[in-house]
Amino acid sequence: MKTTRHATYNLNYHIVWLPKYRNAVLTGEVADRVESILHEIADEKGLDIQNLTVQPDHVHLFVSSPPKHSPSLLANWFKGISSRKYNHRHADHDGEKIRWTRGYYAGTAGHVSSESVENYINRHKEAEA
Repeated sequence: MKTTRHATYNLNYHIVWLPKYRNAVLTGEVADRVESILHEIADEKGLDIQNLTVQPDHVHLFVSSPPKHSPSLLANWFKGISSRKYNHRHADHDGEKIRWTRGYYAGTAGHVSSESVENYINRHKEAEA
């Protein structure tokens, strides 16, 4: 469980997206660079990457986020910022730009036990007393 000033949360999202035309461009050094940039973005935005796999024709990201960020915002951040950073840093040298498709997959993942809910409620009862 993680906390902010006003929330206790356990929100994990599985986000998948593809390079434009599903070209298998995410290999070798390109994949390493994209992975590094995605970790940078997570650090800059205060997100926690649980797992990340860069495949030749798609990216799987499992990320934990505070409740103030919607899954669509997360997908847009990772896709938009990563392509801009990659293209700014590497496209002039390699000649190949990274472009993502418009769409993405977003799913939630996580487990809340009844014990977790009870502990949360009990903590708030004690805080109010």
